[in-house]
Amino acid sequence: MEATETSVYASKPWLKNYPPQIPSTLEYPNEPVFWILESTYRKYPDKEAMVFYGKSMTYSEFYHKTLSFAASLQKLGVAKGDRVALLLPNCPAYPISYYAILKIGAIVAQFNPLYTERELEKLIEDSGSRIAITLDVLAYKFNDMIAKGKLDRLIVAKLRHFLPFPLSVLAPLKNIKGPKLKVPSNFPVYDFMELVKSGGLPKEVKINPAEDVAVFQYTGGTTGLAKAAMLTHRNIVCNTVQVARWAYMAEEGKEVVMCVLPFFHVYGMTVGMNVGIFIGGKLILEPRFEVERVVKLMEKYKVTLFPGVPTIYVAINKYVSESAKRIDLSSVKFCLSGGAPLPVEVAEKFEELTGGKVREGYGLSESSPVTHANLADAPPRKGSIGIPISDTLAKIVDPETGEELPVGEPGELCVKGPQVMKGYWNRPDETRTALDEDGWLHTGDIAYMDEDGYFYIVDRKKDMIIAGGYNIYPREIEEVLYQHPKVLECAVIGVPDEYRGETVKAFIVLKPDETATEEEIIEYCRKNLAAYKVPKLIEFMDELPKSAVGKVLRRVLREREELKRKSHS
Repeated sequence: MEATETSVYASKPWLKNYPPQIPSTLEYPNEPVFWILESTYRKYPDKEAMVFYGKSMTYSEFYHKTLSFAASLQKLGVAKGDRVALLLPNCPAYPISYYAILKIGAIVAQFNPLYTERELEKLIEDSGSRIAITLDVLAYKFNDMIAKGKLDRLIVAKLRHFLPFPLSVLAPLKNIKGPKLKVPSNFPVYDFMELVKSGGLPKEVKINPAEDVAVFQYTGGTTGLAKAAMLTHRNIVCNTVQVARWAYMAEEGKEVVMCVLPFFHVYGMTVGMNVGIFIGGKLILEPRFEVERVVKLMEKYKVTLFPGVPTIYVAINKYVSESAKRIDLSSVKFCLSGGAPLPVEVAEKFEELTGGKVREGYGLSESSPVTHANLADAPPRKGSIGIPISDTLAKIVDPETGEELPVGEPGELCVKGPQVMKGYWNRPDETRTALDEDGWLHTGDIAYMDEDGYFYIVDRKKDMIIAGGYNIYPREIEEVLYQHPKVLECAVIGVPDEYRGETVKAFIVLKPDETATEEEIIEYCRKNLAAYKVPKLIEFMDELPKSAVGKVLRRVLREREELKRKSHS
């Protein structure tokens, strides 16, 4: 299509909205991801890099532990291109393992610790990982995989090694009743800290940042089938630089970053961990969000940057507003919100309580992840994901024809930039669907752009559910429900939830003469799905709405739920 004055690609109206501090074009170092850590270590060796439950580590300690662990991985046979599975919460073992794996040219395959053994086995098998790094309290999840010969070796980090006294003594006692790792006597299990101490220096590995894959980021994409977005070293370095320059108010070497977003999630990986390290920040690592603890840490360490999701800000607003004592969060400068739509009233309340700024952004696993954000020093546009960040193009196209659409007309959002993935691992057909010949990534989200270049998400082409910032794919839950001996048919949708944004609801048709309770179905799901995927609502039906060819119509179910809500409001 020939570019016109209203063509998104031709006019790039967002350019006039860039403040002088955010250039529309940046220079990116042609370096692998390890450069992020190495360059910061050179500048700030004695500065605190991270704090975990009160125990801190300097950039010098972080850097040298990472090099030593990288050398140990090489001695265990890990070579360039090998996939190494990470099953870790936010703790010092995560950044050390992440950067060590990338230093030697291997690939980080990162997984959610909340996955059940069944979910984890499928994904690790898909990635081709033969070695895994995990925490002692999670190691049991590998029992079946090891018994089936699907893993060659396991590295286990002990939680107590990262804790200060007396927590280091008490931690093992708390976990004494938990599930245990059970492996054959001849299966090699290595202690993480021993490998960190004994490695020495790794052998140099030549890495091509533009071509070599750094991370397998698993996503359901447009089909609901989990697949790995292959993010190159260049993808990740570029997005780290893009986000850091976007947050231009951040002062190098002076920021304190609240890292409660999980690093295994692409958002936490880039905006929390990598950006935090790139700017020489002090990372406050938290393995899970507990509002009282997080607020206390914000106050204690004077947190300045806090990437999060709307549910986190909702919880903090509620806690601080209802607290009987005065809580001082005035150190907060800037928060980038993603993962789900950010209600204006939530942002305004958080800003009122902290004095900091909260701005909504947008991204996806396939783009490392950030592509859009609202400007820090301009009033946010209600309901908008903002404008494209530096060196990122965006356009709206007709989902059927691919023709570019004019300003204000909804269509599929497509993005293009140095942060866009190389493709999907072992999925050439899906790669061709997601990435066109000109390098445009088709997001599957329906959006429109206003005349000032601000973008607005209005619908999802895919049926993905976003609950508490997590992406949930109905098909995966339905596959589990269909395995229940009493279930004949089922359909899963997301329904609005005041706290989580959306929550999961399952509609079930039972087999003839069978009976079941909501609790029974939910308990079955708990055994086979990560906790955040388990349906919170169950409705039994005589039949599901279907099309003429027998396809279950989730759209009709959503419309029914909408009518019910309106009738009760």
